[in-house]
Formats: sequence, structure tokens, C-alpha cells
Amino acid sequence: MALSWMSALKVIPWSDVIEAAPGLVKGARKIFTRSQQTEVPAASAEPGNVDLGDRVSQLEASLAQIAEQQGATARLVESLAEQNARIVEAVDILRVRTRLLMGACAVLAIALVAAVAWGVR
Repeated sequence: MALSWMSALKVIPWSDVIEAAPGLVKGARKIFTRSQQTEVPAASAEPGNVDLGDRVSQLEASLAQIAEQQGATARLVESLAEQNARIVEAVDILRVRTRLLMGACAVLAIALVAAVAWGVR
């Protein structure tokens, strides 16, 4: 089992993964920071002092910020999905190569047994 994991790790295009990693980490940190800083403006405790225009402006700004964060999150998820697809492709290629190798080993084992059997006679 350990051998197949080592082979899988060799097939993965690590240069692409390493190249994309800093951007993904930076994007994830930015999204996390923004999500921690987002605050919905609180309503005034005194109903007579509420300026509805200011309240609507604050809510619109918050909504725009949330929409921007959602777009950034979607881009990050898309990038992770692309990397996941590349890894799945690499594992699929490895699976096919493993089956071919197992077939070749079986043929060689049969040939070796036959050669030994013919050599004994």
C-alpha cells in the first residue's frame, strides 16, 4: 500500500500545485480576514435618532462587501476544484499504469516458471 502512495505522489504535477499554493493561501487568508472584519451596522437604541439614509447606505456597503467576499470565495473554491481534478486525473493514470504493470509482472512470472520448467527437463 505504501508503494502505491509513493507512486501516486510521483505522478502528481507538484510544480503546478506548488506554483498555485501561495495564491490559494493568500486568498484564503484574505477571505478569512474579511469575514472576521465584516460587521452589520447596529441600529440606534433610540428610534428617534435613526437616520434611515445613513442606515441604508451602511447596509448597502455591507452588502457590497459580502458580495465581494462571496466572489472571492467562489474563485478560491474553483481553484481548489481545478487542483482536485488534476489530482484525480493523476490517480486515474496511476491506476491504469498499475494494472498494466501487474499484467506485465504476471506474464513475466509465467514466463519464468515456464523457463525453469523447461530448464529442469
